[in-house]
Amino acid sequence: MASEKRMIAPEHTAVRVALWRALHVRIDPKPHVFTDEIGLKLVGEDDWQSRPDMNPEFSKSMRASIVGRARFIEDLVEEQIKQGVTQYVILGAGLDTFAQRRPDIGSGLQIFEVDQPGPQAWKQKRLHEVGLSAPAWLHFVPVDFEAGQSWWEQLTASGFDSTKPAVIVSTGVSMYLTKEANLSLLQQMTKLAPGSTFAMTFMLSLDLLESAERASMEFVMKRAQEAGTPFLSLFSPGEMLAMANEAGIKTSQYVSANDLYQRYFAQRTDGLNAGTAEAFLVVRT
Repeated sequence: MASEKRMIAPEHTAVRVALWRALHVRIDPKPHVFTDEIGLKLVGEDDWQSRPDMNPEFSKSMRASIVGRARFIEDLVEEQIKQGVTQYVILGAGLDTFAQRRPDIGSGLQIFEVDQPGPQAWKQKRLHEVGLSAPAWLHFVPVDFEAGQSWWEQLTASGFDSTKPAVIVSTGVSMYLTKEANLSLLQQMTKLAPGSTFAMTFMLSLDLLESAERASMEFVMKRAQEAGTPFLSLFSPGEMLAMANEAGIKTSQYVSANDLYQRYFAQRTDGLNAGTAEAFLVVRT
């Protein structure tokens, strides 16, 4: 019975991300780095701001990281739309709300949300319940990873055209995969059509962090382990770039947390700062 309940519920990490996005809007001064309260609407928690992980000070760097990476992805998608890209794939979509928030540009895309069947079914049910119908250009791609299903096969079966360029993104996923699984994911990206972009976040090795941030990361990792979703892979920037090279990728770029800080936070006066633990690898084909 417990396993059935887990199957039809959202992942706890997806809920936390949605709530941190909303918390940024509610408590941090404008201009907001990223504006999303639709995820909160889907979660439907009344007293969510009383959760320990929503404590304004405790969550400050983590919610900054969440909104910073979300803004980076959205800017990347807009940039690629201007280049003529018409397909957008979100791996581990969770409670992503791009299709609901940005129909102005989303309606010109074919959007594919890839996630586990149970959480995705829950999300579709909640979208209906709150009056947010799924447009024809949004495709839900359920993949049962535990049963060994191939996300690429399920994606193409859902209408993805591998002969056309695409933007594929994966945020907050790589640390839960083995290094072998991350390598396999990167190898898959070499099959994308020319003109495609793949962006993924990764967590830096603990020995690269300052003591305070390392202690915070160790706490987060402990909680993840207790929740049954342990961190399996941390990387140095050099290791990640070397893995991309090993996978056969010709053009890859490391985007550091400091790069995101300079782009989105440096002009703020509230001290909002994502720290240095999470970074991006951006691949172009």
